[in-house]
Amino acid sequence: MDLDADRGRSWSSIAAAVAAVLFVAIAIALVVSSQAVGRERPLEERVGAYAPAVEPDAAPVADAPTSAPVPTAVPVPSAPPLAEIVPADPAWTARAAAATGIPERALRAYASAALTLKAEQPGCGLGWNTLAGIGAIESAHGTHSGGHLDDAGYPQPAIRGIPLDGTASAAIGDTDGGAWDGDATWDRAVGPLQFIPATWQRWGADGNGDGVADPNQIDDAALAAGRYLCAAGEMTSASGWRRAIFSYNHLDSYVDDVAATANTYAARASG
Repeated sequence: MDLDADRGRSWSSIAAAVAAVLFVAIAIALVVSSQAVGRERPLEERVGAYAPAVEPDAAPVADAPTSAPVPTAVPVPSAPPLAEIVPADPAWTARAAAATGIPERALRAYASAALTLKAEQPGCGLGWNTLAGIGAIESAHGTHSGGHLDDAGYPQPAIRGIPLDGTASAAIGDTDGGAWDGDATWDRAVGPLQFIPATWQRWGADGNGDGVADPNQIDDAALAAGRYLCAAGEMTSASGWRRAIFSYNHLDSYVDDVAATANTYAARASG
């Protein structure tokens, strides 16, 4: 009997079996990774991270001036009729700001936008806490890098994102001649809710009634963000709410972060 030949055949069989197992393992890994890239996790895994809409009536409506201004937003095709700006009650915003830690000037913008959207698109169900969750993540309510919101609702200093040159983001060439972002080569996200100029061109809103739609001004930005979110559909269900936030930033982790922050604010304000 040729023992060396038998040993050779034996090792060859073992090596072939190991190779087959490794091949199957690699194939499975590739399938799993290809399914994971660029997709949301299944809804049943994500409904726990959901911020239910808080009724904007939690922020009582302040007495409107006799000549309440009408917002002049950038027209949007098939948009619902624009409602008059509904101001939030300053007494409520002061109490809620103290309870949540949100700057009062920012909270006033979020609550007013939610109240205005309730009148304008009652089926949407946008809560002030959702806008606050987005504002917290996008710019710490206009206080990014140690800044602050002035009384008129403008971040000081102004907030500008990185150039969208494809290095750490999608490549988006200049769309506004640098008018909003100061960059005539690449677009940059602008203001407390980080609107890209091209997006602002479509969704820009006048939330403070001064006749100008400015992404740097938090009342304008909050109302525009609200309309953008409501355009995705109702926000009263877990799937609808997540769909709307995902439309703002296409990351599941972003949606989860907004949900956690929004729920924390709602709990603090009601407690």
